[in-house]
This record gives sequence, structure tokens and C-alpha cells, in this order.
Amino acid sequence: MHSPQDPAPSTATDAAADATPKCCGAGRGAGAEAGLLEAALQVPVAEEDTRQALRARLREIPGGFFEMGARKSTFPADLDSPRRKVFVSPFLIAPHAVTNADYARFVEATGYRTVAEREGWSYVFHLLLNRPQDWPVSPPGLRWWRRVDGALWAQPEGPGSDVADRQTHPVAHIAWYDALAYCRWAGLRLPFEAEWEKAARGGLVNMKFPWGNALTPGGVFAMNTWQGRFPDENTAEDGFIGTAPVDAYAPNGFGLYNMTGNVWEWAQDWFGPRAPGKGVPRDPQGPESGTAKVQRGGSFLCHVSYCDRYHVHSRTRNDPDSSTSNSGFRVAADLPA
Repeated sequence: MHSPQDPAPSTATDAAADATPKCCGAGRGAGAEAGLLEAALQVPVAEEDTRQALRARLREIPGGFFEMGARKSTFPADLDSPRRKVFVSPFLIAPHAVTNADYARFVEATGYRTVAEREGWSYVFHLLLNRPQDWPVSPPGLRWWRRVDGALWAQPEGPGSDVADRQTHPVAHIAWYDALAYCRWAGLRLPFEAEWEKAARGGLVNMKFPWGNALTPGGVFAMNTWQGRFPDENTAEDGFIGTAPVDAYAPNGFGLYNMTGNVWEWAQDWFGPRAPGKGVPRDPQGPESGTAKVQRGGSFLCHVSYCDRYHVHSRTRNDPDSSTSNSGFRVAADLPA
């Protein structure tokens, strides 16, 4: 399994070869993914009325052309530049990330066990722990991530923690396979990366954030990210040390909340460069195969000094069995033909 976001190499050799900052990624190791896809696809589908109710929450995003990506990459390994014109057909997407309450309903209905539960542990950011010294194991070079036995979506900081007072916060410690399982039950899917960025921009053109170009518009915090000195001092000037409610802050022009900050969100796509060829891509879906999945939007750990990935064009990659305290997802769907 992997750790929080940012590029997350699966071996120490890969980590040494990749100089990209890793505020959010570390792997479980080879062989951990056996059976995980099968387990996700075996989840029973919800009753029709449940699926229709979940679909009714989604917002329609208009189709059309837009400029996807960044003019220039801060981290070239992210492959988020140059900008290119893309066409996306109309689709549906959730106004916010899947919540702890949402995921609890799914687990109660299906008995599904997440990757963290199957493996018996997950990565927790050290400042979220009461006694970080009790959990000394970290991925190489990532001392802020601690392997915590018993950490999972319902026990985000390990044994003794719960989500009773975080029902409207985004579910975390979610691997890509765990998001896939929820989507199967709900009759929905993960958004493709191009759809996600089209939705995140909220109708604005070539802006950095869902609301414009100012990090704090009018001097007001507009998303949940890091303030202070990463990774040891979070002043929480935005009001949150960890996750925030999914509807915190103002929505973008499409009525979508927290498209940047809070938790990284899984996309359907495999991570990789865009396909070669001429013309404007229509509904691109990323490479046909790969080893890592795309995550979008940044998280409460992003900061300009280290992981400057809280922009609408920002992307990272993580192995599909990675789960951390800043990894979540939102759902999407096709419009009826």
C-alpha cells in the first residue's frame, strides 16, 4: 500500500531515481495488489432506489473545449504541461467528495473491507497522531508518514480514533480499489482526469484555482491546505489541521466544493504522458495501462514550500493499492444517451 499524495514510487530504487517531492506517497511493496481488483468487482450492486438517489446528487457539467494543464510545470515529472486543447462531452459529477457517512453506508450494505483493513495498516501523517513516537516506521525519506497498525477509514488515526464527529468530512485512507468498489455498488464511476479538470475549473479559463488566480482571494482562505512550516508546524490559519467538511468554503462556478485542497481525489486514468497524435483529443482517458493511477486536486498537506500541487491543473500519481490519511475520491457518471 502507498502513503499520502505526490508521486509515490513503489520501491526504494524508484524513489532514489525520482527527485519529485513526496509529501503524499509511499508504497506497500510488490505483490500487495493480488486479488484487490477482484474483491472490488465482486461488491454487490445497490438496490435501484439507492442507486437512483445517489445519482440524483450529481451535477451536470456542460461539454465543450477547454485548455487542460499548466503553461509550465513546477514538477516536470507530473507531466501537467504544456497546456493543450481538449474536448469533453457533458457528464455528471458529485458536488463534493464521498463522505465518511456515505462510505459507512456502503460498508454496512456490502461488508466490503478496504485495502488498509486487509493489510492491517495504513499511513498516517505524524501531526495527526497523539504520540507519533509510538509509530516510528516511515517510508525511506518520508519521516512525516507513519505506518500505523489498525489505521483505516473508520479509524483514521488508528486504534482509539473514529469518525463520529467527522461524518461530513471526506472519507480517507481510500485506495483506488476501494473507490472502485464504492462506484460499483453505487452504479457510478470515477471521473476521468479530463472531466475532473473541466469540472474543477468551474467555467473559468486558464486560472490557477477554481475561483481565479489569488491564493487567498480578498485575504480569505478558499481551500484547506497547509500553513506554517512543512512538515512540522501547521498553524491552521484556514481553520483545519486535517480534513475539513466536504462543503467547506465556497463552491466553484459549477457548484462543486473543494476541488483543490482537503484530500487528493482518485481519477479513473492510469498515469502517463498524453497520447501522441494530431488534433484535439475528444474525451481522453489516459494510457491504456500502467502501474499508477492519477490523483487530482492536492490536499490539506500541500504548501508552496514543498508540494505546490493545489491548483486545478495539478496532478500526481500513486499506486492503486495506496491508502493514506489524505486520499479520497468523488464520483461521476455518464449522461443518458
